[in-house]
Amino acid sequence: MGISVPFVPTPTEVVREMLRIAELKPGEIVVDLGCGDGRVLTVAAKEFDAFAVGVEARRDLIVRALVNVRKANVLGRVLIIQGDFFKLNLGFADVVFLYLLSSVNEMLKPKLEKELKDNARVVSHDFEVRGWRPTKEIKVRNGYRSHTVYLYRISDVRGEAH
Repeated sequence: MGISVPFVPTPTEVVREMLRIAELKPGEIVVDLGCGDGRVLTVAAKEFDAFAVGVEARRDLIVRALVNVRKANVLGRVLIIQGDFFKLNLGFADVVFLYLLSSVNEMLKPKLEKELKDNARVVSHDFEVRGWRPTKEIKVRNGYRSHTVYLYRISDVRGEAH
């Protein structure tokens, strides 16, 4: 699809809070769209005992992510796919992690509504999914900056008028 989103890493403390708010359980599958350096994948696998799938277009970031996954010793619980996340069917995901622009979230919205199962959750860092009402919205302080985390439950957003 040719979408370009700058790589801005989510601070690890914010990643942990996002996975907590999503109520990620052991054995569930979290998918990070635009996984960057893999920090969401490593925290999900190591600290939450989840399976993590990252989708990333940039080869240099995939190399960094693989290094981080190896360092965290979670290779068997993480899969990294190079490619366009618009082309991946997300029906297997329990939690989808987004740190994308609002415009990209907007483009993803119909795909998420169509493909995700009812009990799936979408957690977005700083950028809301317009037209969806968050189940929860929290602020997370990290140093000098405050981060907004939005949690959406697919069963809730499907029930809303569009």
